[in-house]
Amino acid sequence: MAVTDEAIEKIKAMIVSGELGPGDRLPPEKELAERLGLSRSSMREAVKALEVIRVLDVRRGDGTYVTSLEPHLLLEAISFVVDMHDDDSLLELFAVRRMLESQATGLAAGYATEAEAQALLDEIEAVDPEVVTIDDLVAHDIHFHHEVVRLAGNDYLASLIDGLSSQTIRARVWRGLTEQGAVERTLSEHRAIAEAVAQHDAALATSLATAHVAGIERWLRQAVKP
Repeated sequence: MAVTDEAIEKIKAMIVSGELGPGDRLPPEKELAERLGLSRSSMREAVKALEVIRVLDVRRGDGTYVTSLEPHLLLEAISFVVDMHDDDSLLELFAVRRMLESQATGLAAGYATEAEAQALLDEIEAVDPEVVTIDDLVAHDIHFHHEVVRLAGNDYLASLIDGLSSQTIRARVWRGLTEQGAVERTLSEHRAIAEAVAQHDAALATSLATAHVAGIERWLRQAVKP
């Protein structure tokens, strides 16, 4: 193991063990390096690496702190990598989203209360397909999927899916503008998913969510054909 990797592992172990918690300040660099048996240079590189992935927060003139370690913060690095992908990789993002979101929807069906399931249905009924704009439809789509995934009860999974989903907005707008019946189809599929969640039918909810995201994949695959 490289020296810097060893330093990262040792700092991580302090956090995982609870010796350092969210918001805690790390000991001074010299003290921490001596305590862990590492050089100050390797310690410095480890801190830089952990700062990039938002585990540590280096405050100039103040010290180095453990961040809040909230899921959305830790997953920012993944969102950055996703942002760097080109349109050819969008299909791969949809595939990952399909696999994760379908399972999250199944979990939501098992955990959602009657009130939470009704809120999903109310969200759909609030959209008038006769007057809705594409911007409004996409806003509804984002909110609906966010709420379904949130009901799965796993903040890390929700943050990861939100990060992936945010990168597919352009394709969703594109589909809404170019595909006939996109508004009605989206609302119909959302309603079916919400009803499966309300019925606590995890298998059906999983299948419907899979088909829903896969439908956009199929459309995109045709749209990007040369």
